[in-house]
Amino acid sequence: MCAQTTRPDILSPTVDQLAALAEDALSNIPVQLLQPLSGLAILVEDFPDEEVCEAMDLETPFDLLGLYQGMPLGHRSTGETPADLDRVFLYRRPILDYWIETGEDLYQVVRHVLIHEIGHHYGYTDAEMEELERQADENETNAPAGRA
Repeated sequence: MCAQTTRPDILSPTVDQLAALAEDALSNIPVQLLQPLSGLAILVEDFPDEEVCEAMDLETPFDLLGLYQGMPLGHRSTGETPADLDRVFLYRRPILDYWIETGEDLYQVVRHVLIHEIGHHYGYTDAEMEELERQADENETNAPAGRA
């Protein structure tokens, strides 16, 4: 069972602000993760819903930062039309909780979750996703200054 527990919000961005941060983070994701992204929705919600909590046997909704729902591209047959849009969920409150607990940069946390969940869309292994994140770190280090 996944009962939502409440914690005080400390300097917490809104759903819209986190969505804007995710959009910014998309600009620094390796190109191979961005093609083709059509048909993949990126949504921000406060918590996973009860159905997700039960299906994943979560002790608390804070246990899940993000989720990919859909059929990975490599598992689809030619000409298959998906029944629903593939989706990546970013869960705002668990992300903020992780951010506060670790002290990591919020942009980096969001980008990490995006890379991981979009990687599931492509059927990548965890090792492949770690390599893509390393590439994203390199690209950001070598990018011109001015990212907002």
